[in-house]
Amino acid sequence: MKNRLKYSVAAAALSFGAAGAAQADDLTLCWAAWDPANALIELSRDFEAQSGHKMSFEFVPWPNFADRMLNELNSGGKLCDLMIGDSQWIGGAAENGQYLKLNDFFAAEGISMDDFIPATVAGYSEWPKGTPNYWALPAFGDVVGWTYRKDWFARPELQAEFKEKYGRDLAPPASLDELKQIAEFFQGRDIDGKTVYGAAIYTERGSEGITMGVTNILYNYGFEYQNPEKPYDLAGFVNSAQAAEGLEFYKSLYDCCVPPGSSDWYMSENIDAYKSGQVAMQMNFAFIWPGVNADANVGGDRSGYFVNPPGPGGHFAQLGGQGISVVSNTDSPDAALAYIKWFAQEDVQKKWWSLGGYSALKSVVEDPGFATSQPYAQTFLDSMAIVKDFWADPSYASLLLSMQQRVHNYVIAGNGTAQEALDGLVEDWTEVFEDEGKL
Repeated sequence: MKNRLKYSVAAAALSFGAAGAAQADDLTLCWAAWDPANALIELSRDFEAQSGHKMSFEFVPWPNFADRMLNELNSGGKLCDLMIGDSQWIGGAAENGQYLKLNDFFAAEGISMDDFIPATVAGYSEWPKGTPNYWALPAFGDVVGWTYRKDWFARPELQAEFKEKYGRDLAPPASLDELKQIAEFFQGRDIDGKTVYGAAIYTERGSEGITMGVTNILYNYGFEYQNPEKPYDLAGFVNSAQAAEGLEFYKSLYDCCVPPGSSDWYMSENIDAYKSGQVAMQMNFAFIWPGVNADANVGGDRSGYFVNPPGPGGHFAQLGGQGISVVSNTDSPDAALAYIKWFAQEDVQKKWWSLGGYSALKSVVEDPGFATSQPYAQTFLDSMAIVKDFWADPSYASLLLSMQQRVHNYVIAGNGTAQEALDGLVEDWTEVFEDEGKL
C-alpha cells in the first residue's frame, strides 16, 4: 500500500486535542521487549489521558524482533499502527510503502528535524540518506558504549599493580590498545574470592550481535562501507588492510579476555555477566545504563561508563536506537499521527529521559543540566557525537546475514584469516548489489 494516506491537520488536531468529540481509537505500538519499552508504557499513560485513545503494545524479544516485525510489514499485517523499527529498516520500509512519509505532517505541525540530534535524524528518519525525506520521528537515541567496575578500578592494590606493569593509572581507556591491556589485566584475576574476566563483548551469530560489536573496532581501524565518492564501490574499503587489522584486533580481544562459554553473547548475556560480577567491563548499548545504575549489586558508584575508545584509524561508535513510524496499513492514521505529535513535545521528551528513555531532542540533551542529570549522561552525549551505522539499504537483511556469517566464522570459529573474511564479505555484498541492479 503505497502511502495511500494524506495527512489531515484538522483530523489529527481533533484526535489529539478534543478526544471527547472525536472517535477514540485503539492503537497498537510495536517495539522490542526491553527495559525502555516498560518506560514507554508508563509514559504513554499521559497520551491516553489527554487523547482518549487506548494504547496497546506488542513487544518482541530482540533475537526475534526483526524476523517478527519485518514479516508483519512485508505481509501487510494489521497488528501495528505505530512501529519503533530499527534504523536499518528505513530504506526497505520507505521503498516498499510500509511507513507513511511524514514530511507534510511535520510541516503542518511545526515539527522540525533541525530540533533533533543530527545523527538520529540521519540514522532513524531519512531515506534516501542525506535527503530531507522523513519516515520516522527519532524516538530512542542509542549507541554502543562501555560499562566498567569503577569500584574494582579504584582498589589501591590493583592501581599499584597496574601502574607498575603499564606505567599509567588504572582508568577508563583512552585507546583500543589500552582497552585490551585492561581486559588482559583482569582476565582470570581473583576478586573477593571469585575468578573474574576482562570483558564481555558481542559475539552472537543468529541476529546482529557480532556485527554490532565488531564494527566498533572496524570503524576505528579505517573500515568503510563503500567508496565515499562512488556508492556501492566496496573493494579496498570494506576489505582494506587496515580493516583486516581491526578484525584481527577483535579476535584477539575475544581470544584473550572474555568469559568461558561466551561464543554467542549479545545484549542480555553481557548484562547478566556484568551484573553478576563476572567481568570488569562490558560492551553494550547505552539503553542498559539506567538499569546498571539502579542495580543492587553493581549500581551507583560501583559502576562507571566510557565512550568506545579510538583506534589508529578514527574514533567512532556503532549507532543503535530507533525512530517511531506510522505503519501505512493502519486503520487509525490520524490517531497514530496524534501519538507522534504528542511524543515530539519537549515536556514529553523530558519525561521520557527521566523514565529511562533516551531522548534525541536537542532541547533536552543540550539543556545545561542534562550532562549531570545521570552518571552516564555525558558519556551518552559524547558517544552520540561519533556514531556510524550499518547499511540502511532495502537489502540490509541479506547484507547483515553475510557479515554475521563471515565475521563469526573468523572471530569465534577461527576459520581462515581476517583478510579472507573481509574479501569474502566484499564478494557477498557485491553479489547482493548486482542482483539489485546497483552495480
